Amino acid sequence: MLETHSLTASYGQFKALFGIDITVAPGECVAIIGANGAGKTTLLRSISGVLRNAPGMVVHKGTPIGTLPADAVVQRGIAMVPEGRKLFPSLSVEENLLIGGQVRRGDARWTLETVYALFPILKERRLSPATALSGGQQQMVAIGRALMSNPELLLCDEISLGLAPVVIRDIYAALPRIRETGAAVVIVEQDITRALAVADRVYCLMEGRVTLTGPTASTTRDAVHAAYFGDAA
Repeated sequence: MLETHSLTASYGQFKALFGIDITVAPGECVAIIGANGAGKTTLLRSISGVLRNAPGMVVHKGTPIGTLPADAVVQRGIAMVPEGRKLFPSLSVEENLLIGGQVRRGDARWTLETVYALFPILKERRLSPATALSGGQQQMVAIGRALMSNPELLLCDEISLGLAPVVIRDIYAALPRIRETGAAVVIVEQDITRALAVADRVYCLMEGRVTLTGPTASTTRDAVHAAYFGDAA
């Protein structure tokens, strides 16, 4: 479904990614792990069109999309749940969700009712200002807003950041139900145990380079430690 080819990315003179090659198959869950500053968020920003690249560095279903703007990437079926949620503070929960539906593609697998079925608390709070919700509930709104576009690929950037363990459990419990619709999921996560528990494959980044890749079922903690911290750790 998705491939990156020698993907590089920079912020001005600072180079953040150095030749990243990853693949995501239809319906699979891929975890991207690594320490702060490893390039995880930059990778998702590049895939989602927030950062532009050479056309062939990002390929979706055989089509180079590296130069497409973010709205065109969403219309192709790739939606992102950004770090920090980025909700619209002046809008209600339901209005934030409906904004995601404005770029709806394909059949309506995800509607207000199916999002509310996934996260029932949002139906109860649908008329509340989105930023009046708890952090976990706001994260549910951010995920629901992305789902409203009916994505084939959902990019999740640090969805557990700053949340209580019980809330993280509830959010991660929604991922299998999302995958049941046929969507693939890419999870950027610093919680290694959580990421490996839900993903089919893992990539570890360190200083903008891939240091480990493989199926999670055969990836050892020692290998993850070496890839995460470097051989000298």
